[in-house]
Amino acid sequence: MKRILFAVLGAISLSACAQAPQGAADAAKTDPAKVDAAQPAVPTGNAPKVAAGSADARAVEAVRTLNPKVDIDKVGPAPMPGFREAVVGGQVVYVSDDGRYLFLPGSGGALFDTKAKRNVMEDTLAGMRRDLLKTIPASERIVFAPPNPKHTVTIFTDVECGYCRKLHSEIAEYNRQGIAVEYLAFPRMGIGSEDYKKMVSVWCAADRRKALTEAKSDHGAVSSKQCKNTVEQQYEVGQRAGLTGTPMILNVDGVQLGGYVPPAQLREALDKLAAESKTAAKPAAAVATPVGGL
Repeated sequence: MKRILFAVLGAISLSACAQAPQGAADAAKTDPAKVDAAQPAVPTGNAPKVAAGSADARAVEAVRTLNPKVDIDKVGPAPMPGFREAVVGGQVVYVSDDGRYLFLPGSGGALFDTKAKRNVMEDTLAGMRRDLLKTIPASERIVFAPPNPKHTVTIFTDVECGYCRKLHSEIAEYNRQGIAVEYLAFPRMGIGSEDYKKMVSVWCAADRRKALTEAKSDHGAVSSKQCKNTVEQQYEVGQRAGLTGTPMILNVDGVQLGGYVPPAQLREALDKLAAESKTAAKPAAAVATPVGGL
């Protein structure tokens, strides 16, 4: 998703190394729709005058639901029926006439349910990512885990990426936060590159954990090795999962949590997702509960 979308919706931009040779680093994906319910939605940005109760008014309200502070430059008819078109901070967005759904087009676009405050597209992608991760055996992951972890994340990593190295330099703190890290390979320079060869050497090492740590150190040394490996498979899974930069952090449900995220911040995000998951599961559990002991 483009940086401008985060500026438009006020999301926190997290850091990742762009997949070479694609220029500057990409901002990591997050879900701008998951706003803090405790924050009052007091509009502070500019907006065009619209008739109360109109589809245009509902479009303005939908944008304000996601971020009350943005400037709305224009709102009017969209080129497709059932939607209004709005220009928000130089970015075109589309809002359903009832104000329920807001669509952000372009690279990494998103479809938000403004009532549920969820990114519907991210929900779909999360399920796909979860299924893709299942194709990679547990034995092919390089794991750094504390005893009895509270959370487990899968991280697509690269030995050449600065943010990947920064994250790994803090691996002990992630573990202290109760987070188990399962690394998968994503040589962002591509299959056959020197980057790829280094990652193959790591996965072929007798002690993969030690080899990965050495490869991510300042000197970046790793003994050259060849063996039957799954680095190419992991790279392809990362591409299918929508990875554009490393690191990419996924929780057990396939939800993308960003690029580099500091340990305490990652623990907070994981706790929040776990709490939301439990809350969402309660209605289903209540339906299954017998009434009156029957």
